[in-house]
Amino acid sequence: MASPKFWLQIVVPIVLFQALSLSRVGYADEPAEVSQHAESERLFTLKILPILKSKCFGCHGQDPDDVRGGYNLLNRENMIKGGDSEDVALLPGKPEESPLYQAIMWDGYEMPPKETDRLTKKETEYFRDWIIAGAPWPDASRQLSIQKEEWAVAENEDGVIVGTSGGTADDWTYRRYSKEETWAFQPVKSVAVPPGSKHPINAFVLRKLSSAGLAPAPQADPRTLIRRASYDLTGLPPTPEQVHDFKKAWESDPEQAWSALVDQLLDSEHYGERWAQHWLDVVRYADTAGFSNDYERSNAWRYRDYVIRSFNDDKPFNEFVVEQIAGDELRPGDAEGIVSTGMLRMGPWGTAMIPQEEARQIYLDDLVHNVGQSFLSMPMRCCKCHDHKFDPLPTRDYYSMYAAFATTQPAELKADFLPEENVKGFSEKQKLVEHLLEYAKAEQKKIQDKQEAAAMKWYEEHRLPYKNEDERKGDPEDQKPPRHVGLTPEEKGMKKVREQDVWIWERRMERYQPMAQGVYNGQDSFKNGRALRRPKSINKNWRPENFILAGGALDAPTEAVSPGVLSATGLPANPGTDNPWNITDGLTGRRLALAKWITDDANPLTARSIVNRVWQYHFGKGIVKTANNFGAKGGKPTHPELLDWLTADFIENGWKIKRLHRLIMSSEVYQRSSRPLDPEKQATVDPNGDLLASFPPRRLTAEELRDSTLLISGELNPELGGVPVMPEINMEVALQPRMIQFSIAPAYQPSRTPAERNRRTIYAYRVRGQADPLLEIMNQPNPNESCELRDSAAVTPQAFTLLNSDVMTDRSIAFALRLQKEQPTDTVQQVRRALQIAFAREPKAVELSRLHGYLKEMQVYHKKHQPEPVEYPTQVVRSLVEEFTGEPFEFIEKLNVYEDYVPDPKPWTVSSETRALADVCLLLLNSNEFLYVY
Repeated sequence: MASPKFWLQIVVPIVLFQALSLSRVGYADEPAEVSQHAESERLFTLKILPILKSKCFGCHGQDPDDVRGGYNLLNRENMIKGGDSEDVALLPGKPEESPLYQAIMWDGYEMPPKETDRLTKKETEYFRDWIIAGAPWPDASRQLSIQKEEWAVAENEDGVIVGTSGGTADDWTYRRYSKEETWAFQPVKSVAVPPGSKHPINAFVLRKLSSAGLAPAPQADPRTLIRRASYDLTGLPPTPEQVHDFKKAWESDPEQAWSALVDQLLDSEHYGERWAQHWLDVVRYADTAGFSNDYERSNAWRYRDYVIRSFNDDKPFNEFVVEQIAGDELRPGDAEGIVSTGMLRMGPWGTAMIPQEEARQIYLDDLVHNVGQSFLSMPMRCCKCHDHKFDPLPTRDYYSMYAAFATTQPAELKADFLPEENVKGFSEKQKLVEHLLEYAKAEQKKIQDKQEAAAMKWYEEHRLPYKNEDERKGDPEDQKPPRHVGLTPEEKGMKKVREQDVWIWERRMERYQPMAQGVYNGQDSFKNGRALRRPKSINKNWRPENFILAGGALDAPTEAVSPGVLSATGLPANPGTDNPWNITDGLTGRRLALAKWITDDANPLTARSIVNRVWQYHFGKGIVKTANNFGAKGGKPTHPELLDWLTADFIENGWKIKRLHRLIMSSEVYQRSSRPLDPEKQATVDPNGDLLASFPPRRLTAEELRDSTLLISGELNPELGGVPVMPEINMEVALQPRMIQFSIAPAYQPSRTPAERNRRTIYAYRVRGQADPLLEIMNQPNPNESCELRDSAAVTPQAFTLLNSDVMTDRSIAFALRLQKEQPTDTVQQVRRALQIAFAREPKAVELSRLHGYLKEMQVYHKKHQPEPVEYPTQVVRSLVEEFTGEPFEFIEKLNVYEDYVPDPKPWTVSSETRALADVCLLLLNSNEFLYVY
């Protein structure tokens, strides 16, 4: 025996799986020795053989050309005979004298050789009992008979058999799982609320705390609660005035004050912005396509705004799901139905340098996986190549879901702007793009004209009629001028650059056109990731053929499959038929049928998934810690009955998320202090805080940090929706060259005015290949992968960024200017007001004294040190190498936004007093009290 191999790789003689008649063993009237022999055969078939397959055959029999030590374990004769040493390895009836048994006991030999693969005590006992019984090895028909009898028992001490559409082998199809592993596939239970509290959430949590001997923390103070609720529901801090009003209302009637606050925050238009960000993390929102060329998706912003509206409108979550998967099928021709399917366009995808068939497979694989983990908390990649190793997900179901999307084609589609969409200022915003497009066209024309003049001359010299560049492409080489005739090596490279520039700016113009990143149903056709359009005609008779692909390889199709759903849920899509897991195989309607199955009240995964996500965003971790993975290798529910009760309640009450917020936030569990009643005991009994004896504090997310600094500095523009804005980012990053095919991507140019730039971060332009340094270091996730939970690690670069970055300096200056405007002369009152705004509380005397002392020190410093102005560049010189000649060349990229740029206040534009006060503000913006929610 040696290291284990995946069970799929184990080769077993085909006769083991031939269908033969059933036989029973161990009849009451059989002689004892017959019954005992039957039991030992069962022991071999059900216990010994699976161990051999998983831990031994990989090195001792699977590969005839590589049998380690010459010891072949595929049959009893060779097992007894032994290997190259020619020593007998197994003595039937005598385990202690058998080298094989000694090896698995790690007595002398150590097999399997890895500690992690070593047989358990129970497994070694199976081998001992089997050898004592004479090491029987029943033939294939007897093995199958035993297996079939075992398969007829749905549940035994080894676990449960989960009914599915069937794996590629019987061993997998009838594999047993513990109920703990498959908890998410089991129906949502109707759970009785435990006694002890009127509020169901309190009751479930208190029961766990009581059994652990932990006492809950007391209720948090009103200021802490309003700050916690404001950030959770809007992503913004409360103003000092809002805190004052809430505390006053709390004194009169705490319960009424809290309920009114929650309702007010849920009714805020900023609620949708905050909760849309959570969903955009999950579905990987970005404004570009990723990969080497990172093509722009000019209309992706419309999907982003659809998500914001959906949360603000409290759209039932099941309806929200259906629209994102099949809005175009649900409401054909409806603009919002098209826009909502933008979710199916969110993954990174491109066609450059990839065969069309492979690019198509990449797209469909991404849809299956992302729909699985986003809506069902069930990642699907693991069953693309084989039946899932740990979960009851046959590869057949993977390809059935794949087939459900097989007629789905990505495209930029016409979709009229909706009255509720923000299209203000389009004409002004287009001017910058038009200017860059005109410049690119003019530069391209210069080179093109020079080339064609030389081409005309060539045709004249060869006495041939002139043909333009497109017309002569297919001509023989001796019948047309050389490629790039008349151009210098530098101009050859410039020609490609300018052609690419023209396309880039033409594409950018589409932001302002009534188009959407969506999908349609139609035949497979050539796809160019630069521009995707619906064909003029759709072949309504076209149907794709779909197969299980062995190893996920396109060139290894096996069994044909039809569109379908996940069978392990026990929820048929087509009940009462021969194929209950199948859905329609028409050109259209596949996605809608899948979406309706996903959102069926009886689906055990969907509602559990979103309820767990909502809980997670309130408490920092879900009842299930792995929000994207409810499978065997994901986390297990810390409070399974609470999750089921919340899920059942969520479904019963119309899948409404705002109601779920109210339910969670009205609980004592949510309103607890973050200071444990007994810190030492809690650290010992519940070090991870799973039992929720106290409220878990968290750091602000990247977006909350930026939005909060803009709010307290007085710069935040609260306008909703619209095309992406470009905040200022680190200039080196903004101007760094980003290679794309034949050229360099345009430099990042911030929006021209502060009102445009200083919008909420959810509206910032997201480039897959160019992250905002501040947001990235503070935990904005990479949009190439679904983010189930933001990283909360504190690392050194964060401190450097928060103290030294231009962005934070600009916010602190704006904050200082606000303070000077509100308190023009009294520096003590300026510091007091700074603390009030940043922390939403009155300062302590010692804080006020120390900060005012620091202000005086900084006033002296800044009077002696005047910062040097920094000029904005209006162009940048780029260097490239021409791909065919290898010659280097340079070209100029215009940065025309800086020609009439309106900057934020900078250190060199304000007084020394303002800079000194800004240093005080910067300290506050770097404090734990500002950066953490308690």
